[in-house]
Amino acid sequence: MTDRMRIKLDRTLCDGFGVCAKHAPEYFSLDDWGYAVLVGDGDIPEQDRDAVQRALLDCPVHAILEIGERRPDETPIRPLREPDLENLKIEDNEAEWGFSR
Repeated sequence: MTDRMRIKLDRTLCDGFGVCAKHAPEYFSLDDWGYAVLVGDGDIPEQDRDAVQRALLDCPVHAILEIGERRPDETPIRPLREPDLENLKIEDNEAEWGFSR
């Protein structure tokens, strides 16, 4: 395990519950409307890891991410398969994939 963790805050996801500021006030503050703001650069030293990890886990909208992890709802991006334009069959305005006007 490394001695530091890095986090980021996705403010577009924040709904202003304030749980992060309650658990780790040194790293999260609330703006005038009650939405979270990351304090600092997201570098979390070992001694503060537990508090920040608790804020990350308790965020109801998962707006706090540990850098390097993926969201569970993100599907891997598949490479784009380009059509073979050299051998594309066109008959009566219909391509080989069955699309027609």
